[in-house]
Amino acid sequence: MAERAAREPCIAAFLAAHGWAAAERRPLAGDASFRRYDRLALDGRRAVLMDAPPPREDVRPFLKVCRLLRGLGYSAPQVFAADESAGLLLLEDLGDDTYTRLLARGVDETALYALAVDFLIDLHRRLPPEAAAEVPPFDDARALREVTLLLDWYWPATQGAPVSAAARGRYLEAWRTVLPLSRLAPERLALFDFHIDNLIRLEGRSGVAACGLLDFQDAVIAPAPFDLVSLLEDARRDVPPTLAAAMRARYLAACPGLDADAFDTSYAVLGAQRNSRILGTFTRLLKRDGKTDYLVHMPRVWRLLDGDLAHPALAGLRAWFDDALPPAARVVPAAGRRR
Repeated sequence: MAERAAREPCIAAFLAAHGWAAAERRPLAGDASFRRYDRLALDGRRAVLMDAPPPREDVRPFLKVCRLLRGLGYSAPQVFAADESAGLLLLEDLGDDTYTRLLARGVDETALYALAVDFLIDLHRRLPPEAAAEVPPFDDARALREVTLLLDWYWPATQGAPVSAAARGRYLEAWRTVLPLSRLAPERLALFDFHIDNLIRLEGRSGVAACGLLDFQDAVIAPAPFDLVSLLEDARRDVPPTLAAAMRARYLAACPGLDADAFDTSYAVLGAQRNSRILGTFTRLLKRDGKTDYLVHMPRVWRLLDGDLAHPALAGLRAWFDDALPPAARVVPAAGRRR
């Protein structure tokens, strides 16, 4: 709150410079990063203010990917104004019909998920990786750094002591063995956090343009199943297994050149990597930032990780988890003093 207050003069100057000084402002959303969002209303117009305070956040990747997506006709928000050095953006307001809210209202989930998958199919057909040269790769070094979050945050918060050097070494070696298998699938642009909180259905737009895109600043070039895993292995929602299977089949049917077995192996590796990272990230949000909202999702993340580890190609990694973090040790960390 103190940091937000300190930024108010800068925010006020930015809004004044672009004709929104008199706008009504109300908080719209926050997320697991340091970004904050306000909805602005002025004379019947609406916009969204993104406040991404440097050096913790950097709006330049968002702007680059936004231009790329909008250039292809996809429904990323229009950027009305930007101050990159101050970390402030004035964006098109895409409304309130996020997938999360629509699903809570009972809207047909199959139609929503099919629209999201059809967007991925279209994106992967139309945009070769080389067309996104400025987007960073999701390489094994990055993937390995991310899975160590489980050891650095989840382990000490739940096991009562730091992980031993021997256990850490076995863990990293198991990951070094399986991570190359993710590249059995071809590389594509991945928006990274492609899930129901970041997708919005837009009335009046046809085809895949009806799928609004809210969060893509962490986009990477990654194996093709990356965003499908994010959508179907959702840390925040139980996706029915029949629906998940149908959506995977929908993607594969639209991409007949893919080897289905190789795709499934890549999917399992990426799922295990993502869910291991999330367990560490949710714990870090608790211990470092005092955010407790994510704890309720951790049992689901463990179930998803178990499903990924059941793939035969991940047998060595599964053996590490069974030995070092057996089911009885997979507890939710307790809320308490920040680290």
